[in-house]
Amino acid sequence: MGVKVIKTNDVHIQNLAAIVGGARSILYHKEDLIAYDCDGFTIHKHLPKAVVFPKDTQEVAKLVRYCHEHNLPFLARGAGTGLSGGAIPLNGEVIISLVRMKRLLSVDLENRRAVVEPGFVNLKLTNSISDKGYYYAPDPSSQYCCTIGGNVAENAGGAHCLKYGVTTNHILGLEVVLPNGEIIEIGGNGILDTPGYDLLGLLTGSEGTLGIVTKITVRVLKNPEAKQTVLAYFDKVSDGSQAVSDIISAGIVPAALEMMDKTAIEGVEAAAFPVGHPKDIEAVLLIEVDGISVGIDEQIGQILQVCKNHHVREVKVAQDEQERARWWANRKTGFGAMGAISPDYLVQDGVIPRSKLPEVLSRINQISEEYGLRIANIFHAGDGNLHPLVLFDSRVPGETEKALEAGSACLKACADVGGSITGEHGVGIEKREEMRFVFNDDEIIAQTNIREVFNPKNLLNAGKLFPTPGRCVEIKQELKGDAAS
Repeated sequence: MGVKVIKTNDVHIQNLAAIVGGARSILYHKEDLIAYDCDGFTIHKHLPKAVVFPKDTQEVAKLVRYCHEHNLPFLARGAGTGLSGGAIPLNGEVIISLVRMKRLLSVDLENRRAVVEPGFVNLKLTNSISDKGYYYAPDPSSQYCCTIGGNVAENAGGAHCLKYGVTTNHILGLEVVLPNGEIIEIGGNGILDTPGYDLLGLLTGSEGTLGIVTKITVRVLKNPEAKQTVLAYFDKVSDGSQAVSDIISAGIVPAALEMMDKTAIEGVEAAAFPVGHPKDIEAVLLIEVDGISVGIDEQIGQILQVCKNHHVREVKVAQDEQERARWWANRKTGFGAMGAISPDYLVQDGVIPRSKLPEVLSRINQISEEYGLRIANIFHAGDGNLHPLVLFDSRVPGETEKALEAGSACLKACADVGGSITGEHGVGIEKREEMRFVFNDDEIIAQTNIREVFNPKNLLNAGKLFPTPGRCVEIKQELKGDAAS
């Protein structure tokens, strides 16, 4: 096999290649870069300057220092499964791909923690320790391919975050390369209340704008002694929604409490893992409880009774692990399954109080009618994390724009009832302007001031998370002027 050589006069490409060991660890031809022009948010696409593949923290730090010294914009990328455009190279960035940094570095079951590199795939962690009776709780639907580094960047959630929390609740320590190339370590010893500011909390969910995570210490959990899963069919979405609230009100905290509406059911039944949901049903709930064996049956009995109180058509308990696995496979392919019934779809990610489910779902149905686009709802009903999927056809002139407007209207509906514009997918470029639904100018400025402390040149993942310049910039300039006087 011949030695691959750099065929460009671009000095920066040559120098970046030298840092990562040569031409086999860098992409810079247009035909190679096209695969990196977007992430899971495919509506916007931009080509990067290059994609480099470091093998360890030291190479990441050297790449970052080079970009910092030569004012080259750059960003980190994992598996590219993000749904809000957080890894899209808006400014022709050098993409630092972390997929080669994919090792499980250590497992300490006595202290219930593991250390992984950012390119380590989420589900592989559970698979690596399940034979010892442990697992990693955060379980986004893309867990079979998404990386833990990307989960940290977006503070990913998943079906079981109702009981176990999102990624930030399972992060014990981080090694981070700052935007100037400095390497820092935060936490890692498992102590819950360390002195000083909560930098772990700040960096988790910062969407790759404050630093590049190169090592992650995570919490692992003992497998629950028992678990049972319930499937419930409702003729009305409102009945299913009220059942969700009443289950929580009864003092039951399920491990997961998921809902799909009729359009979503149509999609999952047309895709890879159909389970035979009735075609005329309006809503299905997937409910899972886990914990010690004593008490599980009682909780299941209460859940069945709540469902019956709200006119459930049929409710059943999984008879074995195989049936439970089929139900979950059907649910977890929900987003991708929309491709079976629509040429294109836009995934949204809002959060609302559980008590507002009927109201907001009704409003989303109105938005669907107003824009003439079908909207499927697949969501984590237990914690009010909605995922309206706007179905459209990009080949039809104007439909892409209508889909974006409809998605924004769905987020506005969430914000109007005291909710948020994202629960786990992040803001990226998709929801920058919608940040104004939940933050005023002063609050946005306070957050961008934090970014400037870490990322003063704004070379790292610029243009993400916050609204485009406008009144915020004017206020910021006024504040600086007042300070100077």
